[in-house]
Amino acid sequence: MKDLVLIITAVILSLAAAGAIIRIAVGPSLLDRVLASDVLLAILGAALAIDMAVNRHLNNLMLLVALTVIGFIGSVTVARFVADRREQPHDS
Repeated sequence: MKDLVLIITAVILSLAAAGAIIRIAVGPSLLDRVLASDVLLAILGAALAIDMAVNRHLNNLMLLVALTVIGFIGSVTVARFVADRREQPHDS
């Protein structure tokens, strides 16, 4: 039963990662690409967490925390950048 669940989660995470990579490549705007890269980091974090749960170890915990912090800081930074750009009037 554990192997079946592992296979199903691997397939779901692989499909989600493929969708995020396509969105990064094709995304019409910068926000689409940033959101897709954030989703890709979350998928990678989920894969690390599943690996730690299945194999009953904590070897990747620091990597998981670092990925989470990097994803959060990157998303907040881009959101602030976009918000600052939208507030400035265009004098054309």
